[in-house]
Amino acid sequence: MPSPAQERTLPPHRSPSPTGRAALRHLNSATPDAAEAVLLTCCGSGYWARQVAAHRPYPDLDALLAAGDEASYDLAPSDLAEALASEPLDPTVPHQGSRVSTSLGTYTAVHTALRAAHAAYESRFGHSFVICLDDAAPDEALDLLLSGIRSRLGNDPEDERVIAAEELRKLARGRMARLTMAPASHDTDATYERSAGHAAAETRPQSRPDSPYVPV
Repeated sequence: MPSPAQERTLPPHRSPSPTGRAALRHLNSATPDAAEAVLLTCCGSGYWARQVAAHRPYPDLDALLAAGDEASYDLAPSDLAEALASEPLDPTVPHQGSRVSTSLGTYTAVHTALRAAHAAYESRFGHSFVICLDDAAPDEALDLLLSGIRSRLGNDPEDERVIAAEELRKLARGRMARLTMAPASHDTDATYERSAGHAAAETRPQSRPDSPYVPV
């Protein structure tokens, strides 16, 4: 059964701004290790990050997103498991400043229900629940998250693996779009190199470009 988010139609992504084009140039010119480390913040599969990094340079955001999609479709079960393991264990607080997390103080009861539903999901499927809410209105995000978990709890494990893979693909698209739209500064190259240096020590990325949400 598709989740509520899957039934929604994603609007076209925004055209990159001049600063976004500069950020894309930094991604194109980064060393392979640095580019892979940054791409791992978009999808936690090493195979995915290597594939996307290997096809640089990208002339525009469309080309980057297409490469991300292709790599997502090529994920083996072990690669998918690796990507799922990198996702936040608690989807109710995915990333500071995101649409979901900003609503938690208001929806305590929903938050409690979400924790219980996610625990049941992880017990059944053995990995974190993932869903892309990039097109959700702020006041709908928590309800969509809870209804998504509940509707997918009854899925066959293999069917759920396919759905989770698709949600990861959409999450990666949004993260890449936000990554390339972020203003590039004089120390962007140094940031890429620091990301590469820290990547080996990080088993679960602590920061992803998940806010603000943009349609992709």
